[in-house]
Amino acid sequence: MDTVHAVIAVKSLGLAKSRLADGLAPEYRPRLVLAMLADTVTAAATARGIASVTVVTPDPAVSDLVRELGARVHPEPEVVPAHTTGLNAALAAGADAVRRAHGPVDLLALQADLPALRPAELGELLMRAGHRRSVVTDHEGSGTVALLVRGGDDPLTAALNPLFGPDSARRHIAGGAVELLGDWPGLRQDVDTAADLERAAALGVGPATSALLREITVSQACHETGNRCRAESSLS
Repeated sequence: MDTVHAVIAVKSLGLAKSRLADGLAPEYRPRLVLAMLADTVTAAATARGIASVTVVTPDPAVSDLVRELGARVHPEPEVVPAHTTGLNAALAAGADAVRRAHGPVDLLALQADLPALRPAELGELLMRAGHRRSVVTDHEGSGTVALLVRGGDDPLTAALNPLFGPDSARRHIAGGAVELLGDWPGLRQDVDTAADLERAAALGVGPATSALLREITVSQACHETGNRCRAESSLS
């Protein structure tokens, strides 16, 4: 039975993935964010146990994509509390909206940049997570790619309370989450740097990211070969 509701937060495309600047041309970075989000949302939406996917964003292009994929959109909160970050405030707002609509349901906060995510990985995670709060660390072991919180009538114990950011795995565990140790390479491979993107590609990314990476490869080859590439293109 699908009982877990996923929440994802995405900032404005113009602000996203600045750490990829050294390895990816500026015109491709917003498109990469959209492609990775598309593959993440698609994998989550088709995973056994996921009832819905909600994306919190202020960006119209992100909103349009999410709706095309059949997921829900929630606006980014206009005010961020002093004790938290924009990402965590967005996830908390999305979680509150889901709970208002569906009652005290189970929540899964998920990163938006998981292009190698497999639906089976999420399905296994949900099956194995019997604790009130569970966390999955990233490939480096310090960040968080997924935070699962089981529903309940006590608003304190059932609140999402996301703590994403530097060293978030330790902080989530200190807050009562149990670390899940499954073999989920696609789930754990978030993408912040060019090296991360290469590792995700080696695992096998979803169709949207795969198509964009092929386009980037062709574009770079054309740039390197110059006139010869343009001449071949004009003959095709």
